[in-house]
Order: sequence, then structure tokens, then C-alpha cells
Amino acid sequence: MNLVPPAVERLAAEFGRLPGVGPKTAQRLTFHCLVAPRESVERLAAALAELRGSVRPCGRCYFIAEGELCGICANPRRDPASICVVEDALDVLAIERSGEFGGVYHVLQGAISPIDGVGPAQIRVDELVQRLEAGGVSEVIVATDPDVEGEATAHYLAERLASTGVTVSRLAHGLPAGSNVQYADELTVARAFAGRRAI
Repeated sequence: MNLVPPAVERLAAEFGRLPGVGPKTAQRLTFHCLVAPRESVERLAAALAELRGSVRPCGRCYFIAEGELCGICANPRRDPASICVVEDALDVLAIERSGEFGGVYHVLQGAISPIDGVGPAQIRVDELVQRLEAGGVSEVIVATDPDVEGEATAHYLAERLASTGVTVSRLAHGLPAGSNVQYADELTVARAFAGRRAI
């Protein structure tokens, strides 16, 4: 005999498919939905339906948009000559929080990972090349993650974009603020030395 009705199991299974949500959190969210006011659960369902119905990738950079272009691409104050290449939309939000970048973005929607069957054709590299071929771009900043996949993607982009005449750079990686050198791994220390600058 099942202790939990199938509808509860199905919802918990769906929550469990979300990134960062383990079985216990999925169960807590499901049971919260059971005891929450009906209006609250209906608002959640409506917000999910609206999200899938009205939000799509930007037609230019592949960030998120409700119209043809996202808020960044549609902003005339952004510098279209400088493109920051990132793996996914959350990376755009992280860079925007820093307030350090005034250009536009290109979201690859992934990273090269041969072990997972993801090559350059499965991410938005061709679209980036087309943007560069259209002209008006002087700089591409590669801001992929500092992991194996991100490094492979950055290396591929450097090779692919070498003949475009556009300056291609990579974000420096090194010691995070507030950390101690003695606790850093060798790769982090090596990157910190490689990315050093005058003070």
C-alpha cells in the first residue's frame, strides 16, 4: 500500500528534476504546496505557464527576452562593439551585478563537452561568428567558466575567432577576495599569477 498519493509523488518528482533540488527539498516543496492557500498554488502555476508562454531567447544574443530583443540589446546606451561571451543566462546576471561591463552579450547556451556529446555545433558559436562578420565589433571577451568545459570552449573560440580581426580576450581567473593564498589550489594560484596586473 502506497503511503503517498500518486499526485504527490509526481509533483515531488518534477521538483526533484530542478537543478539544485534534492529529494528532501522536493518533498518539502510538494508538501508546502499541499498546505498553502489555493490562490498561492494557482499563482505559482500561472507564473510557470506565463514564463513558458512569453519568455524566449533574445533574437540577437540569446539572453532572455519577452520581445524580439532583450533589455540589454535594445538599450542604446550599451556598446555593441564589445561582446562578452558567456555560457548561460545566469552568467549575464552575475556580470551585470558587478556593474563593470557596458557592452552586450552572446549566450552560448552551453559549453563544449565531448564526454557529454556537446560540440561547437550544439552551442551558439556559428551565431557569434555571424555577428562578428556583420561588422561593428572590435572586442570579444570570453567569460566561460574556469572548469574543463569552459576552458575547452574558450580555447576553441580563440582559435575560431583568430581570423576575424577582432580582439579576443579571456577574463582573468585567480584568488577570490578575502581568501588566503595558503588554501588555494595550484591552478588558482597559477591563474592568479597569469592574470596579475600593475598596482
